[in-house]
Amino acid sequence: MVLAGGQGSRLRPYTDDRPKPMVEIPGTGTPIIGHQLVWLAEEGVTDVVVSCGHLADVLKKWLETADLPVNVKTVVEPEPLGRGGGLKYAAAHLPHPERPWYATNGDIWTRFSLRDMADFHAERDAVATLALARPRIPWGAVQTDGFGRVTDFIEAPPSTVEINAGVYVFSAEFAGLLPERGDHERTTFPRLARERKLAGFPIPQGAYWRAIDTAKDLTEAAKELAALGR
Repeated sequence: MVLAGGQGSRLRPYTDDRPKPMVEIPGTGTPIIGHQLVWLAEEGVTDVVVSCGHLADVLKKWLETADLPVNVKTVVEPEPLGRGGGLKYAAAHLPHPERPWYATNGDIWTRFSLRDMADFHAERDAVATLALARPRIPWGAVQTDGFGRVTDFIEAPPSTVEINAGVYVFSAEFAGLLPERGDHERTTFPRLARERKLAGFPIPQGAYWRAIDTAKDLTEAAKELAALGR
């Protein structure tokens, strides 16, 4: 499942006439969701449900006309249900609801092994597994010694803490634990954490990951991909 219903207010004016997943990475000619669908296909995914919201018709039209590597079904919320409610509504349209399933936020561009993440999920008997990333901090860091003297400057260092990377593996029972309305990250996830049924899969070091939230992220993504020869 691709969660593509956000308004992308921090990406304006790019999102004035299109939803965030339809914003193109400079130099690629392909919207974010196009890159996601290629990655999912490479990882063995054959069927994708796209949960739409803001400017859904623009996204649906592109999905209907593009040459896609997976089978896609679009689902539009009848009314705002919140992140958890929207996820539950879209999950009712999964082609194989009795099986575990992947989900990704529609503004994430990444490359790592989903198969390894699925194995990690199964080994821990988790109900839900979150991919964890260590994004680069957008500011320079300063190192000091014990006496308070500056010893080094580090440009855009990786974060010292892991964050939710916006990619998930869910067991079949997860959909039934979601709220009809509201945010699952405030309800379902904390409950699963207390029950030791929520796992965190660290994205392997060196794997590509970036959340596209601002115009600067678009520029940085284009530079990074050019450096990687993609």
